[in-house]
This record gives sequence, C-alpha cells and structure tokens, in this order.
Amino acid sequence: MSNSWKRFKLKRVLLTGGICLGLLFLCMVSPISAQTAAKSGIPSDLQTFVDPQGFSTTMRLLFTMASIAFIPFFVMSTTSFLRTVIVLSMVRTALATQQAPPNMIIVALSMFITIFVMTPTWNEINRVAVTPYREGKLNQMEMLEQGIKPIRLFMLKLTRDKDLALFIEFSQIQNPQNYENIPIFVIIPAFIISELKTAFQIGFLLFIPFVVIDLIISNILLSLGMFMLSPAIISLPFKILLFVLTDGWNLIIRGLLISFQ
Repeated sequence: MSNSWKRFKLKRVLLTGGICLGLLFLCMVSPISAQTAAKSGIPSDLQTFVDPQGFSTTMRLLFTMASIAFIPFFVMSTTSFLRTVIVLSMVRTALATQQAPPNMIIVALSMFITIFVMTPTWNEINRVAVTPYREGKLNQMEMLEQGIKPIRLFMLKLTRDKDLALFIEFSQIQNPQNYENIPIFVIIPAFIISELKTAFQIGFLLFIPFVVIDLIISNILLSLGMFMLSPAIISLPFKILLFVLTDGWNLIIRGLLISFQ
C-alpha cells in the first residue's frame, strides 16, 4: 500500500470522525434540561448557546455554515437510507458479481428509495414547522422543536425497545415516563443499531438461495472430478438467472418498502 493511499485513508477517517463528533455535539446541546444546565453551567437550550452575548454575528454565521456539513451524515443516520444501502450491498455480495451494480448505482437507488419512504415525514415537518416559521408563527427554536418530532416518531417506530433501553441505561438519565421524554441523542444511536440488525437479518435471508446454488454446483463438480474448476465461475450464471427469473429487484424493493410500514 503506497504512502499516498495511506494518507488518503487517514484523512477520510479524520473527516468522518470530525463529522460524528460535530453531530453528537449538536444533538447533545439541545436536549439538556434546565436543572442539569444550572448545575453544570451549560446553556439550557441552543438559542442561549448561540445568543449574541455568547457569540458574535460572525461566529454564529460560521457555526451555521459548519452545521450544513452535518446534513448528509444526519440524513444517512436518521432515515431509511441506512437499511436500504446495506441490503442492496448484500444483494451484490450474495450474487458475487463484484462491481455490478457499481457503488454509485447502489447509493443512488438507496437515496431515491429514502426520498420515497421519508416523503410523508418530510411533508409533516413542512406542515408543522417550516410553513408556520415562514408565516412568522414560530421562532427558530420552536421550529426546531416542532420539526424534530416527526423524525423522532419515525425513528421510534423502527427502534427496538431493547436497543433504546441500552442507551437510556448508559446515558444515566432518569427513566422517562413516555417516549416524548427520551432525548434525541439517545434515540439516534438506538435507531442505528436497530437498523443494522434488521438489515443483517434481511441479508441473511437473501444469502440462503444463493448459498444453496453454490452447494449444488460444488457437489456436481466434485462428483465429476473437476477439482481445479472454481464453483463460483459456474454458479454465477445460475445465480443471475435465478435472480432475473424471480424478478429479484422488484421483490427486494417491495420487501424493503413493506419493512418500513
């Protein structure tokens, strides 16, 4: 591995880590309770934090522009994109078609499926937060509080109670009486690991028919004495044929859409 490639990987890791830390910082600032803030000296809400007394106009502008860089990471972590892109990647791995379809196509398809799945949630955000803010009925902080609610509901609907209880336990917060009292910085990681588990469960089911084809081809080649011939070369056309005959893409996308309902 060349030094330039190592430097590239190091820069990518540092950039990813910076984005993660920045998003975590934004998520933790807003839900801090007034009682905790009074004891620790931390501002009780984001509006106090970015108040002109704490930051100049230039600093607030830089803070806002820096926050824009977190939007793609936020979208990938709090929407259906995570499950979709993992499942589609596992389909390619199960088929053993190397780079077909390429990563760009998988990401593009995942993004458009995410837009399709999240459109009702985004419409609700527009109705309860963006439109009243444009009409002057809400200020910025009220818009943020109202806009985060539909996203919270979407994530909570797909988050397992076990994963949610894990982060509530280690966050050292009092047991919430209802889901509305759970901070957003607790919901997001619980949602992510729930999506990862669901995606791997779907991937396991996708691998089963292709593994069966590999086993059949391997036994046939073994019985014919073709020890030097790779079973993957022979099984690949049969995998593609099975996938095409069963209209695999339609079935997979249908299953993904049903899983989000």
